[in-house]
Order: sequence, then C-alpha cells, then structure tokens
Amino acid sequence: MSSADAKQPIRTLVTGASGFTGRYLVANLLGRGHTVIETMAGRNEPETPTRLRLDITSPDACRRVIETVRPDYIVHLAAISFVGHNDPLDFYRVNVIGTLNLLEACAAAGHTPRKLLIASSANVYGNVTSDAIDETFPVTPVNHYAASKAAMETMVRTWFDRLPILIVRPFNYTGRGQASNFLVPKIVEHFARREPAIELGNIDVARDFSDVRYVASAYEALLDSEAAAETVNVCTGTPYT
Repeated sequence: MSSADAKQPIRTLVTGASGFTGRYLVANLLGRGHTVIETMAGRNEPETPTRLRLDITSPDACRRVIETVRPDYIVHLAAISFVGHNDPLDFYRVNVIGTLNLLEACAAAGHTPRKLLIASSANVYGNVTSDAIDETFPVTPVNHYAASKAAMETMVRTWFDRLPILIVRPFNYTGRGQASNFLVPKIVEHFARREPAIELGNIDVARDFSDVRYVASAYEALLDSEAAAETVNVCTGTPYT
C-alpha cells in the first residue's frame, strides 16, 4: 500500500443522518476522522459534497447516491420511527422497500462496502413478559412500525450471502434532541412546564432505556467489528418501570 492509499479517508454514508440518532453518530464518526456523507429527505436544502438528497423510496435515487459516494461503510438509519405515524403504508414504503432499494443499489452499482449496519428495533419482539430477551426470541410485532421492521429484517437476511450486513435491534433510548412525542422528552417537558397531570399509555410495563450516546458508540463499535450476517440487540439489560 502506498502512503497516498494509507491516508485515504474512510467514507461513511449515513441515511437519516439528521435524525435523533444520526446527529450523535455522525459527530462520533467525524471525530474519528471519517468523511461522512449524510443523506437528507427534504427537497429544499442544497446539496453539498457531504450532504446529498435521497428519497429512499426511489430505486434510481438510491443508485445515484451509491454510485456517487461508493462508501466504505453504510449506516442505514432512515425510517418512519414514530409508532403513532398516521399513514400505515408509509412504514412499509420507507422501512421495507426503502431498505431493499439501498441494497439493490449496491448490487446494481457493483459496490460492496466493508459493512452495512441496518437499524431495526426491539419493537419486533412485541409484548414479551420475560425478564430478558435475547436475539433468539420469536418476533411477534404488534403494530405497523414493528411489523415493517420485522418484514425488513426478513428481507435483509436474504442478502446476508451477498453483502456484509449487520442488523441492530436497539431497545428504547433517549437523550437531548429527541422529539417530544417520545416518552422521556414528553415527561420532561410536562415537568418543565409544571403541568399538574400527564396522559401516558400503558404504565404497567418495564422498558430498557439507553442513552443515545451509548447507542451511537455501540453502532460505531459494531462497524469496526468482524461481525456480519447476524442480528444484535443494543440495550443495557436493565428494565425500568
């Protein structure tokens, strides 16, 4: 390897980079010297060499981005992630077909990155009463978000022999910058406003909560790891009521 090759920066493509998790992960990767190419869904922002527009539901748009960037790593975070989203079909268009478009774009461009990290969700396990859940637990989704992620995983596994893919299933996590329709920011905002009451969903459950910074660092470590063609839970192992 020549010294010029040795100094070649690592190019990492992050879809959903401006989302809650993406902002933390991008900061980590930049701090490690990666050249991060972020994709953005909006049509109004101008493109730059490191910020590209991407409609994940368009196969042509996905292929254009892969052919332009030819990244060393891909972290696929772009998704409809709010369980209460009002159009059920969007979950499947974005979460399932959008992910397939990205994989097919790699094949069409003849490009194999070092690793594709694809974010699923522990929501795929459904309402489990067990104290601990490992990756062998059956998948029993109970809403469209979870069902779309489970369908995405099933489809992605058919690509394990073609691309170096790792599926991650993060459990609940929170931190600064999370939208207020999620549980912890909602509670914090009510507390900050000194509201006398708050309406919540089912409170007779225990949830595993991580800090978003922990999740971002776990994704970073998994990118570096030799692990591929498998599914990994990302959680603390400690449930909170």
